[in-house]
Amino acid sequence: MTHVVVLGAGVGGTIQAYELKEALGSNDTVTVISNKPYFQFTPSNPSAGIGLRTKAQITIDLAPVMERQGIEFICDGAVKLDPVANVIHLQSGREVSYDMLVIATGPDLAFDEIEGFGPDRFTHSICQIEHAEISGKNWEAFCANPGPIVVGAVQGASCFGPAYEYVMSIDTDLRRRKIRDKVPMTFVTPEPYIGHLGLGGVGDTKGMLETIMRERSIRWVTNAKTDSFEADKIHVTECDEDGKPKKTHDIPFTYAMMLPAFRGIPALMGLEGLVNPRGFVIVDEHQRNPAYPNIFGIGVCIAIAPKEPTPVPTGVPKTGFMIESMVTATAHNIAQIVKGGEPREMATWNALCLADFGDDGAAFLAMPQNPPRNVNWAAQGRWVHWAKLAFEWYFMRKVRRGVSEPFYEKFMMRFMKINKLKDGQG
Repeated sequence: MTHVVVLGAGVGGTIQAYELKEALGSNDTVTVISNKPYFQFTPSNPSAGIGLRTKAQITIDLAPVMERQGIEFICDGAVKLDPVANVIHLQSGREVSYDMLVIATGPDLAFDEIEGFGPDRFTHSICQIEHAEISGKNWEAFCANPGPIVVGAVQGASCFGPAYEYVMSIDTDLRRRKIRDKVPMTFVTPEPYIGHLGLGGVGDTKGMLETIMRERSIRWVTNAKTDSFEADKIHVTECDEDGKPKKTHDIPFTYAMMLPAFRGIPALMGLEGLVNPRGFVIVDEHQRNPAYPNIFGIGVCIAIAPKEPTPVPTGVPKTGFMIESMVTATAHNIAQIVKGGEPREMATWNALCLADFGDDGAAFLAMPQNPPRNVNWAAQGRWVHWAKLAFEWYFMRKVRRGVSEPFYEKFMMRFMKINKLKDGQG
C-alpha cells in the first residue's frame, strides 16, 4: 500500500488528488493537506476585487467533496518539510508521513520585499480571495470619492494577465458609474513592453493591448522597477533596454493594486536539492525532483527559468492549462512508479488565457507556452467575457463533483475548433 500526499489544494492540488485516486490501486491512499478549508477559483479574483464576485461564489468547501472521493483531507498549514524522513510537520504539531509527495502549494507572496507594499500597507491585492474581497469592499469607498489609480506588477512578478484584467475591469466599472473622467489611470509593469506577459508576447498581444489601453486612456510605464510605496504615491524607476535607470516617476494614487513577485513557501525554503534559492521546487521533465525521487512538483510552486532575460526581471507564468497537464503527467508517473516502473509522461506546456474586461475581453493561446510555437494566437471580443464566465462555472462544477477529466484540454480543443486554430493556423 502506497500513501501519496498532495500538499496544497488549489487549481493544481485539488485536481491532482482526484487524478491520483483514479490512477492508483484500491489499496493505495491519497491525502490532501491545505492551510485553507476550501478550494478557490483564483482566475475570478480580479472580478471579486471590484465586488462582482463573492467568496461564496468562487470557493468550495473541500472536506465533504474529498470524503466522497475517499480522500483524506487535512486542513492545517505546513511548517516544515523533512524530505529525508518523508515527514511534513504541521502548524498543529501533527506530523504526516508519506511514501510519495506532490507539492502543489502555490506561491508565497513577496510583499515584504518592497517598502510600503501589500494589503497590510498601502496597496490592494487580488492574489487571494480574502485580499480580493477587501479590495472589492474598499472599491465602493473609492468610487464615492474617486482619484488617481495605479495598477500593474512589480519586478520579479510572473503572472501578468490578472493585472491587465483588473485594470480593464476597473475602467469598465468606472464608465458604467459615469465617473471615469474623474480617474487618471496608470499601468506600471516590469515587462519590456505592454503585452509581453512574461512570455515574449503571444500573437499580437503587444499591439492589441496597447491599442486597448490607448482607447481606454490608460497610461503606462514599462521596464519599471518599483522602489517603494507611500500612502498616496508609488516611486518607480524606469529602466532602459540594458536595465540601467533611465527616468524616475512619482505617481500619485488614491487606489492601487500591484501584483507581487512570488517565492516558495517558508516550509520549503533552504532545502538544498529540492528548491532553488527562491524556494521554487526543482523538477525534471516528468515533474519529479532529481534529489528526492519520491517528490513531485506541479503548478506555480515549481522552478521555470525565463526563456530570455528582460531589462527588469520578470518571471514565467504558469497558467491553468499548463498546470493541468502537469497534474495528468504526475498522476500517471506516480502510478507507474508504484507498479515498479519508471516515469515517462511529460506535461504539454501550453497556455490558454481568457482575460475578462467586464464588457469584452482578450484571449490568447500559445502552444507551447514558450516560443517558437506551433500556435501563436491572440484576439479580442465580447465573447471572451462570456467564455470566462462559462469557464468558471464548468471548472467549479468539476471540483464540486470530484471529476478528474482533463477540463482545460477539452476546453482548448473546442476553442481551437471554433476559432479554426488547428494545424498551426492563426
